[in-house]
Amino acid sequence: MKQVKVGILFCIALLATSFAKAQSIEEGKRFMYYERYKSAKDVLEKMVAANPANADAAYLLGQTYLALEDVASAKSLYQRTLMANPNSPLLIAAMGHIELLEGKLQDARSRFETAVSLTQGKSIGVLNAVGFANVDAKEGDAMYAVDKLKQATTIKGFKDAEVLTNLGDAYRKMGDGGSALRSYESALAVAPNYAKASYRIGKIYQTQGRQQEEIFMRYYNDAIAKDAAYAPAYFNLYSYFYETNVTRSAGYLDQYLNYADDDSKNCYYRASMKFAQGLFQETITKADECIAAGGNAPYPNLYGLKGYAYNRLGDSVNAKSSFEAYLAKQQPEKLGPNDFATYAKILLKFPGNEVIAGELTDKAVIADTLETGKVEYLKGMATYYLNLKMYNEAGDWYNKLVGVKTNVTKTDLYNAGYNYYRGGNYTKAIEVFDVYAQKFADDMLGIYMVARSNALIDTTMTLGLAVPAYEKAIAVGEAYADTSKVRDQLLSSYKYLIAYYFNIKRDKATALLYTDKALVLDPTDAEMIANREAISKANMAPPKPAPATKTPAKPAVKTPAKTPAKAPTKAPAKAPAKPAPKKKS
Repeated sequence: MKQVKVGILFCIALLATSFAKAQSIEEGKRFMYYERYKSAKDVLEKMVAANPANADAAYLLGQTYLALEDVASAKSLYQRTLMANPNSPLLIAAMGHIELLEGKLQDARSRFETAVSLTQGKSIGVLNAVGFANVDAKEGDAMYAVDKLKQATTIKGFKDAEVLTNLGDAYRKMGDGGSALRSYESALAVAPNYAKASYRIGKIYQTQGRQQEEIFMRYYNDAIAKDAAYAPAYFNLYSYFYETNVTRSAGYLDQYLNYADDDSKNCYYRASMKFAQGLFQETITKADECIAAGGNAPYPNLYGLKGYAYNRLGDSVNAKSSFEAYLAKQQPEKLGPNDFATYAKILLKFPGNEVIAGELTDKAVIADTLETGKVEYLKGMATYYLNLKMYNEAGDWYNKLVGVKTNVTKTDLYNAGYNYYRGGNYTKAIEVFDVYAQKFADDMLGIYMVARSNALIDTTMTLGLAVPAYEKAIAVGEAYADTSKVRDQLLSSYKYLIAYYFNIKRDKATALLYTDKALVLDPTDAEMIANREAISKANMAPPKPAPATKTPAKPAVKTPAKTPAKAPTKAPAKAPAKPAPKKKS
C-alpha cells in the first residue's frame, strides 16, 4: 500500500512539473506577445537554467534577446543548446535567424531548408519560426517567408492567429497591403480577440498618411477594446500624437507605462514628454536622473534628448557635448536624419567644423526618406554659406538640392546658378543655367545668364563665347507677349551685341540692327541715340579674315575684380524656419 502511495505521489509531482513547465512556456509567450521582453526574459532564463536542453524554452529566450537587440547572447544560447540538441529543427531554424542578421544569406537558407526537411514540412512551429525570421531580419526574404507561412496554414487542424499575423507582416514587407489586410482579418477570424491583428491593420492605414486617421484610430481602439493590456497600441498612439497633441500623447504614454515593463526606456519616454511640453530645463534634469538610474548602460537616446533640449535653450556648448556623447553611445543604424542635421547645425556655430557639418548633412539627406526633409537640410547648409557670402559653397548646396527634388523649380536652379555666378565660378553657372534654359525654354532668364557667364569668361569678346547665347536670349525675350517683363535683359543683350559686332566683327549693319532694337524698347536712351549716330557715320571696312587656327581652348574661370550686378530676377529663396527636432523612440 505504501508503494502505491509513493507511486501516486510521484505521478502527481510529475504532472505538476509538466503543468508548471507548460505554464512557464505560455507565460513567456504571453509576455512576448505584449512586447514585455524583460519579463519574458526573466521567466525563460529560469526555465533554461533549470533545463539547459529545453529547446522550446531556449528558442523563445533567444527571441527575447533578439527583441532586446542582444544578438550576441541569442547566438551564444542557440549554439550551446544546439550542441545538446543537434537535430532540433526549431534550434536549426533559430540559427538561420542569426545568420540572416549576420548577412550570411546562403547559410541561413540552408538552415531553414534543413529545419523544414527534418519535420517533413509538417511542423507549424518550425514553419512559423522560419517565416518570422525572414520577416524580422532586414536581409530576410519576404517572399520565402510568405511561402513557408502559407505552408503552415495548410497543415491539418491549423488554427493559429500568430502565424496568420506573421503572414500579414510578410506581405507588408513585400509591399502587398491588400494581402496583408486579408491575412490579419483571417487571424481575427481564428481568434476574434487577438488584439495584435487589429493593431497591425491600423498600421497599414497609418502608413497611408494622416488623412486615414479616422480609419486607423478605429482599429487601434478596437485592439485596445479587445485587450486593454496590449501596450504596443498605446505606445504607437503616444508616438503618433507626440508632435501634434501633447496632452493626448501624454495620456497614451501613461496607459502604456501602466502595462509595459519598467526599464530605462520608460524613463526616457517620461523625459521626452517634458520636451514635448516645452519644459527644456526639466527635460535635462529628468534625463540626468534617468542616466544615473541606468547604471553602466543608460538608454543612449537620453543623451540625444539632452542635446535637443540644450539646443532649444540656446546652450550650444552643452548641446554639442551631449550630441557627441549620443553619437558615441548610440548604435549607428539607430541614428536618424534629424540627429545628423541638428548636430550639423550646432557644429556650424563653432568655426572649423564646416567639413564635418557637411558630412553630417549628407548623411541626413541619405537617411531621410522624405523629399521635404532632404530639401530642408540642404537649404540650411546653403543659407549658412550664403550668410557668410561664400557663394561657391552656397551654390554647391543649392545644386545638391536640385539633385534631390522631383519637381525642380526655376528658383531652385536660379539659386544654384546665380550663387556660382556671384562666386566667379562661371563654368558651373553655365552648367546650371543650361539646365534652366532647357527645362524652361520659354523663359529668357536661363539662357541670358548663360550669356552673361560666358561674357565674363571671354572678357575681351575676341572668342565670341557669349554671342550665341545672347542671340538665343533675344529670340526668347522678343517672343514674350509683354516684353516689358524682360526689358532690362533685352537691353543688356542688345548692347552687348552692338559692341561685339561693331568693335570685333566690324559689322556696321548688324550693330545698327541691334541699336534700332534697343531704341524700340527705349526711344529716349541717350546712349543708344548717340551710338546710332556714331555707328551710322562710321566709315569702316570689314576686318580681314583671320588665318585658320585651331579653336582656342575655353579659358579658365576668372574671378572678376568686383562682384557682378545681380541678375534681374527675384532673390534666392528665404532660409526656412528652424525645424523642430524629431524625437527618437
